Amino acid sequence: MKNGARPIKAICSVVAGVLLGGTRLLAADGTEAIMDSEFISETPLVKSVHASTIAETRNGLVAAWFGGTREGAIDVSIWLTRQEGGVWSGPAEVANGYEPKEKRRYPCWNPVLFAASNGDLWLFYRVGPSPSRWWSYVRRSIDGGESWIEMNRLPAGYLGPIKNPPVELPGGTLLCGSSTEDTGWRVQMEWTTAPLKRWFKTTPLNSAFAMPAIQPAILMHNTNDLQVVCRTKLGYIAEAWSHDGGTTWSRLERTAMPNPNSGLDATQLADGRSLLVYNHTERGRHVLNLAISDDGEAWRAAAVLENEPGKEFSYPTVIQTQDGLVHITYTWKREKVKHVVVDPAQLGGPQILNGVWPE
Repeated sequence: MKNGARPIKAICSVVAGVLLGGTRLLAADGTEAIMDSEFISETPLVKSVHASTIAETRNGLVAAWFGGTREGAIDVSIWLTRQEGGVWSGPAEVANGYEPKEKRRYPCWNPVLFAASNGDLWLFYRVGPSPSRWWSYVRRSIDGGESWIEMNRLPAGYLGPIKNPPVELPGGTLLCGSSTEDTGWRVQMEWTTAPLKRWFKTTPLNSAFAMPAIQPAILMHNTNDLQVVCRTKLGYIAEAWSHDGGTTWSRLERTAMPNPNSGLDATQLADGRSLLVYNHTERGRHVLNLAISDDGEAWRAAAVLENEPGKEFSYPTVIQTQDGLVHITYTWKREKVKHVVVDPAQLGGPQILNGVWPE
């Protein structure tokens, strides 16, 4: 981890094949991959939570989510917690949807945390009555989320990173995977420079009618070759590629990987492999999976995070910290946020997925 972060401490002793903090996580070859598993807050301050996000700062880990009575209620705010000494602080409200000019409050949605290379921590989030009519704000912290020094509304037509973290390109430009839902589901890529002063975007990468898709996650294979994987309404994950450093993009196309119209995330690991966190099913959010790939195209089954029919485990966010470990947060039954730490060196397996998870 970066300076000031503490080493991960297992919350209970484990042997191969047992439950750890309620989650059984084994690599495809049977080797344990899990390092830690916990609820970020055992007693959330609100009835329902969703859409968590996590980042590593110089002072340690920071996580956030939206929560309130229920998704879309006007009391839904953005909540944030910091990990210090291996312990998460109590959740604190860092943003709500009150609009002073209108003297009216709206629900908040989809926070995204991003730790820039210069040490700044950015918090993007949405405000509005619904995803088809929301707008975006961004806040900045220079002390790892202990305090926030400014809040700005993004320019009209831009929403920033809509669910998953942006990537920082050479030169400091942020590339954001974004999407809109006002005239159907459409994916667009956005750039911001200087920082967050100037914004640019692509035209949509898909037809809202033929390929309804949102919430891209970015995989940066190298400085030239980038990939996005996206949620769709069609039962499968869609992807697009850029071979010029993110300037131009192909149209979205179908992959062999399933998607039950649920958010996903992916990250490029330090060893060059791609890691995908998603629901490996065409319907329902009861199972949450990890898959690994050498090229972003042929995916291998890596692990099952959750599998409980009739329940929801969804909207994962994944990062790799400076110590090489992988941190994943996700919605646990809409009641809590789960945090899992994985050793990526233990993830792998020979079986290529083709829409079917191996027995």
